[in-house]
Amino acid sequence: MSGRCLLGIDIGTFSSKGVLVREDGEVAAESMVEHSLDIPSPGRAEHDPEKIWWHDFLVICADLLKLSGVKPGAIEAVGVSTISPAVVAVDDSGRSLRPAILYGIDTRATEEIADLERATGARLSSQSASPKVMWIRRHEPEVWARTRWILNGSGYLNLRLTGSRTIDVYDASIFSPFFDTGTGTWSKDIAALVAPVEMMPAPTWTSALMGRVTREAARETGLGSGTPVITGTADAAAEAVGAGLAGPGDMMVMYGSSTFFILRTEGLMAPRGFWASRFLERDTFVVAGGTATAGSLTRWFRDNFGGEERAAERGGGANAYAALSRLTASSPPGSRGVVVLPYFSGERTPLNDPDARGMIFGLTLGHTRADVYRAVLEAIGFSIRHNIEALKAEGCRASRILAVGGGTRNAAWMRIVSDIAGIEQVVPARQIGASYGDAFLAGIGIGMFSGTSEARRWVRPGDTVRPDPSNRPVYDAAYGLYRELYERTAELMRRSGALART
Repeated sequence: MSGRCLLGIDIGTFSSKGVLVREDGEVAAESMVEHSLDIPSPGRAEHDPEKIWWHDFLVICADLLKLSGVKPGAIEAVGVSTISPAVVAVDDSGRSLRPAILYGIDTRATEEIADLERATGARLSSQSASPKVMWIRRHEPEVWARTRWILNGSGYLNLRLTGSRTIDVYDASIFSPFFDTGTGTWSKDIAALVAPVEMMPAPTWTSALMGRVTREAARETGLGSGTPVITGTADAAAEAVGAGLAGPGDMMVMYGSSTFFILRTEGLMAPRGFWASRFLERDTFVVAGGTATAGSLTRWFRDNFGGEERAAERGGGANAYAALSRLTASSPPGSRGVVVLPYFSGERTPLNDPDARGMIFGLTLGHTRADVYRAVLEAIGFSIRHNIEALKAEGCRASRILAVGGGTRNAAWMRIVSDIAGIEQVVPARQIGASYGDAFLAGIGIGMFSGTSEARRWVRPGDTVRPDPSNRPVYDAAYGLYRELYERTAELMRRSGALART
């Protein structure tokens, strides 16, 4: 195949995906690699940067070059994204010293969060990266003594590709208050609590050219030596670009292992319980948040209660998730009184409670597996409604909601969420994921595009999922129960968590 191409690769919680995209947005080749999530103990979530991130990167590069027939020299630029935050300590040679500590599903740094909040007045959560750095410093002194750099996920991959160390302004904001979102620099005043500024990568804009593929990386990846590489960003931000997030009022809801949303705003805001930051370019701003579970919860249900569907899939039948989705037709809206609290990995926004625990409430001998599965899907709908209501209370309103991610393939789930939250969701006509946005951002870096507003050249809207008003009364009642269940059991959840740690 001839013509200019852009390479985008994204590392997710359970899989990595890459694409080669032509200048006009047509995909020349796609590749996907599945991997595991390491849970070494309750409340901890990790990836091995070498065995998962770099391994997947190499496999995907080889696949894309083979499948497309594209010559390495035809790849104009590379853009990467990863789950965020992903805190990795590396030594002088750039090798990771321990598994990367992942985003809000890793709740180990509870004490560090409290200490940093007391010292700075900031409001933090398990999504915050600085407490995770503090945890390494306090609990693994032998690792800390050998640490030369603290990197994020894309920073680690870029270091392997180019030898340079950067982080984009958007992903750096998750290190707040150590990273000052107002000045775009690391705070020397807070460095004593977290890490020396000299250990942190240089903040820059997402599409800035941070380096070029070295000869060594070219030998490993098959890419051309000297290929430009941009700074890259978090997976959700890249997915937002690939979904067509274009201006203030646009909100992306990403249905992945968790849900994550990004709402474009006119200026830099300071909402309580959410994460406000600069976005991918100068004079762009967002408010972000997300739940701790979504696809990970449906995966949990499939693995523990979907044996019949999994066996059928292994025998050549329908995908297990698609088969489970059909169960929802056997249970009415409201799941006949079953309510699930989806806090199986704590909860991020708007609760920001790492001690929150999951619950299946209201079971009787008359309930079925279909009722529980529908209640699992409804639980994510309730959590999204909770976030949207909390955002509105802070003056942050969405005028257009773009739904993306693997969960959007479950049409029943999308209808349930729209009914519960009373929202319309626009699903892009073609969904590839964050890697598609990575490729577009790489195009900005080499001047192929002027900015993210030109993403409309690649992105086309697809179906719109609209709420059914007739389901509103039952969902309003169930939502009230959902909210009250947490309020009444929060202290019991903390005691349960303490018991699990003994």
